Amino acid sequence: MHLTTRRAWLAGTGLALVMGAPVAQAADAAPLVAVAVTTQPSSASMTSFEAVVEAVRQTTLSTQVPGAIVALHVKAGDRVRAGQELLRVDARAAQQNVAASASQVEAAQAALNVANKEYERQKQLLQKQYISQAALDRIQAEREAAQAQVQALQAQNRAAQTQSGFFVLNAPYAGVISDLAVTLGDMAMPGRPLMTLHDPSALRVTAALPETLLPSLGGQIRGARYDIAGQGGPRPAAQVQLLPTVDAATHTIPLRLTLPPGLPGVAPGMFARVWLPLPETSAAGGAAAARDGASRLYVPASSVLRRAELTAVYVIDAQGKPLLRQIRLGRPAGDQVEVLSGLRPGEQIAADPQAAAARR
Repeated sequence: MHLTTRRAWLAGTGLALVMGAPVAQAADAAPLVAVAVTTQPSSASMTSFEAVVEAVRQTTLSTQVPGAIVALHVKAGDRVRAGQELLRVDARAAQQNVAASASQVEAAQAALNVANKEYERQKQLLQKQYISQAALDRIQAEREAAQAQVQALQAQNRAAQTQSGFFVLNAPYAGVISDLAVTLGDMAMPGRPLMTLHDPSALRVTAALPETLLPSLGGQIRGARYDIAGQGGPRPAAQVQLLPTVDAATHTIPLRLTLPPGLPGVAPGMFARVWLPLPETSAAGGAAAARDGASRLYVPASSVLRRAELTAVYVIDAQGKPLLRQIRLGRPAGDQVEVLSGLRPGEQIAADPQAAAARR
């Protein structure tokens, strides 16, 4: 037996035992779906840029008034609904102010009632010509001043009631508490960050592109993909936005890729990669490719088998039998991945490595 074939047979048999896949297969099993190793020109390769996962809506919450935290209803990682009470600050002094303001309103209202009655009596005296018009005008002015005093104190009372609401911190929208910077009994001060809230249903990937790519981009990005660990390789973005600004310190352009909602295991701050279909001469500031101008081999990313340090595919021989062969991968290009070594153009490989492992 040829040495290479024997190694492939041994590796495939060992892998099947580790995976628990059966070595024997029924005679009436469906034939394996095979795909061909394709070639693409070097200029069609994808260029990667480091990126980070961000939340579209992320808010640092704080209070508008000082005070000791007397109630804390959440912890880091909790999901909250819109309007839910998160914490409460000691508001006893504010409540006393509200009570005092309400008492002042009542006193002013009583004075206004007296002024109204006095005005009616003076008005009757004027009709009997017991007092002059000037005396009635003076009483009317006192009545209007009492009415204005009532309105002013009512406004102060409403302001005191509004300010008392600042001692309760509510969630502005439904989301997840990603960071909690205080504990029960801490002092809350205006502007001091207390907790961070983000909306996990709206995430994006943000990358910083070199400004030297701006002429080649032309203000538009097409075919951009993102790659996050555990998400099954590069995926197309739902929406791509190239911001029309350049950072003066880093000389980079922000690029945002909107993620679909409900991605499991994805959180703000995670490392990601953005893949763009840029010419090799434009990528990485004009770095030369390893095989500039040569055609490259590509296979579907779903046909690659990854187990620990082993990266392989099942090659279909002339008899239709799948043989495990180790390969070395390069850059992904959409749902394809570049093969640097281990395959030849035109070879047939199994589209489903799990089905091929069961067939052996």
